[in-house]
Amino acid sequence: MDRQPVLEGERLLLRPLRIDDRDAFYAAASDPLIWELHPLPERWREPALGAYFAGLIDGKGALAVIEKSTGALIGASRYQYGSAADGGTIEIGSTMLARSHWGGETNREMKRLMIAHALKYVATVEFWAWQENARSCRALEKIGAQLLDRVENVEVDGRIFPHAVYAITRESFAAGPLARR
Repeated sequence: MDRQPVLEGERLLLRPLRIDDRDAFYAAASDPLIWELHPLPERWREPALGAYFAGLIDGKGALAVIEKSTGALIGASRYQYGSAADGGTIEIGSTMLARSHWGGETNREMKRLMIAHALKYVATVEFWAWQENARSCRALEKIGAQLLDRVENVEVDGRIFPHAVYAITRESFAAGPLARR
């Protein structure tokens, strides 16, 4: 599976995140309210924001989210954890969207593009959300992700945070709120 495809929707272009996206990424991600429910609520500051960006670049699965009408970088997300080889599952995570794009169609379109691409190669797409981040959990429910009876303990800055695991299968995607009808 290509973890850094170019995906194009009606309003968004997703393309591999590049090192030269640093300034635009910082402009989109340096809002403290984006991170208030994150395990690292100070991620909007250096050095945490720099470490986050470097991790996205080094992970080789990150996509820049570009608003087509303006050409602005408005977020990022990535494919991580899993593969077709280990049971047909991939996780989409480390998603960040500028607050100007919350609550509308941006997350839905971004996730629709990413999930549709992944489901060509795997049977299930997972999302891991910190259990205390109600905003992220609700956003996953709105796109049709189902809460599984599983928790993944994720290390963030040397501390462990339990993450609820949500999933969308090929079947639930086709019948869910992101399906093209």
